[in-house]
Amino acid sequence: MLAVRVLLCGGEARTSHRTLKEVTGINAPFTASLAGSRKGHPPRASAPPRPIRGPPWPSSGSYPAPHGRPAETSASAAGYPAGVTFPVVGIIGGGQLARMAHQAAIPLGIRTRLLADTPQDSAALVVNDVVLGDYRDLDTLRRFAAGCDVVTFDHEHVPTEHLRTLLAEGVAVRPGPDALVFAQDKGLMRAKLDSLGVPCPRHRLVTDPADVAAFAAEGPEGWPVVLKTTRGGYDGKGVWVVHDLAEAAEPFRAGVPVLAEEKVDFVRELAADVVRSPHGQAVAYPVVESWQKDGICHEVTAPAPDLSPELAAEAQALALRVAGQLDITGHLAVELFETRDGRILVNELAMRPHNSGHWSIDGAVTSQFENHLRAVLDLPLGDPRPRARWTVMVNVLGGDYPDMYHAYLHCMARDPGLRVHMYGKDVKPGRKVGHVTVFGDDLDDVRERARHAAGYLRGDITE
Repeated sequence: MLAVRVLLCGGEARTSHRTLKEVTGINAPFTASLAGSRKGHPPRASAPPRPIRGPPWPSSGSYPAPHGRPAETSASAAGYPAGVTFPVVGIIGGGQLARMAHQAAIPLGIRTRLLADTPQDSAALVVNDVVLGDYRDLDTLRRFAAGCDVVTFDHEHVPTEHLRTLLAEGVAVRPGPDALVFAQDKGLMRAKLDSLGVPCPRHRLVTDPADVAAFAAEGPEGWPVVLKTTRGGYDGKGVWVVHDLAEAAEPFRAGVPVLAEEKVDFVRELAADVVRSPHGQAVAYPVVESWQKDGICHEVTAPAPDLSPELAAEAQALALRVAGQLDITGHLAVELFETRDGRILVNELAMRPHNSGHWSIDGAVTSQFENHLRAVLDLPLGDPRPRARWTVMVNVLGGDYPDMYHAYLHCMARDPGLRVHMYGKDVKPGRKVGHVTVFGDDLDDVRERARHAAGYLRGDITE
């Protein structure tokens, strides 16, 4: 039996005994850090990982040869000294997620290799082994993977047919294409989640504006309706809230499939972040509250305030079950709606480190980035528990004040506990260029400090 100790918001401790299969629907060891606690940190429920096909590296000290290459090949191809035995993790995409994954790799001695679009990409500015090329080109992917022990992602847009080819040629791709496709295509994701009995908003694929009107008439919600392109959307792009037939025409002009969803009457948005390794170990971070504006995440609070332990456990179990049943390796973010009648509905899936988990860099024992690296290398996963009672992460969006460095003097003098993470990106209005994190025991104080710092860096606050 799995004993999960839950500390309620009011301080009352309860222990429930449930089998792992009852909690997650899968037979696998996992670690759960339950959210909803206001006082102290509940001890994690854990089981030791099963043997991982022998140790991660042989006793000789040489890392196992990836897909048939000599043991030194990947390190040498990446420009590292001969005899280096630490693995090379290839990251496709040069954005801030790759940049922060590289930072997590440094203390572990793990080497990173990057496939980027330009030398000015966020991660390309800090990674010394950078391949410039198009992630949609199979030959480019082959050349890139030749210097890697495992390949993972900064984004989900790599064609699945190319990833299947790499797998067939012996490249370790994690997460694999059979899982990743459900983060790439919202229509396939909805169909798969339906088949697993996962609660989702009412939805279906629509063919034209008249079909959207028919979808609106089919349910009690009526208009407005949320329309999404099935592929390619992010941070509010590719998403429309339409109120009538005339507005419904816009999404179809791109000539791509469109998914219609009911506009959920939700209390707030939540995210359940989990990490799973190939041998089945998984960890669950506290469920967080995220605040979105114009489709862009602005603020994350960990754990989600006033979330009942029962609903927090339900969200974590749902995320663990999805990770297991889709056979995901690495980080999975399950974005959720908390409805006014006390339910949770799945909004989106992301199979990579995610904005909802950035708080964990400073606020958790093991960050989402380190655990993602551990997972793709099939290493034992780290403790996901929070370091403090509250952690608040606020994104720094570009505004009219491009010289953010000179704002450090005020921010750091005002708050020595402030953690600042900048991504090396040009400042443009509305663009994510960094984030700040604050943690402590008083939620109101932590929120005020984080919001003030982000606002001062943007130029919204001048004192």
